[in-house]
Amino acid sequence: MKKVLAILLMTTSSLAFSAEPPKDPSRQISWGLYLDSKEAHAMKTSAVGSKVLFVDVRDPVEIMFTGFTDVVDINIPFMINNRQKWNSKKNVFAMEVNQQFEPLIAEALKKQQLSKDDPIILMCRSGGERGAPSAKALENKGYKNVYVVVDGFEGDTVKTGDKKNFRLVNGWKNSNLPWGYKLNKAKMYQE
Repeated sequence: MKKVLAILLMTTSSLAFSAEPPKDPSRQISWGLYLDSKEAHAMKTSAVGSKVLFVDVRDPVEIMFTGFTDVVDINIPFMINNRQKWNSKKNVFAMEVNQQFEPLIAEALKKQQLSKDDPIILMCRSGGERGAPSAKALENKGYKNVYVVVDGFEGDTVKTGDKKNFRLVNGWKNSNLPWGYKLNKAKMYQE
């Protein structure tokens, strides 16, 4: 059964999922496994979806204000807001790497009776600022199939017009996929 599932996943991912790698090299990963939000939804809700770990890597406070999809299995932030430090360049609270990120991914896999060989989907806000770095944090640690959602939860910004800089171009929220502002406490990261 496991062999059949592996073949089905490989076939599905090589034929159906064709998101282009990001142009920015800092948003690329060595695995070269990319999904857009619709493809991530299709993979997670497919017949093999229970064999996929879908992780929202955003800070829970961000999720509270921008929305959440219950399609994800768990929220494990890659970067955590530190209200004790200030980022004067961006004029916001500092964000720091969550040192528990990889151990929490391993724990989430174990809870779902999955292994490091099973697919993991990582989704951040825009698809690259935390998506690719969170995938890179799993490199050389035994993980085999780590996908990054290239358009993220909120998508890209509009470049011109009265909606300039609003995240309305693509992404989970703008693709008619299920989401809302109600959080699922059981899935949310809590320190």
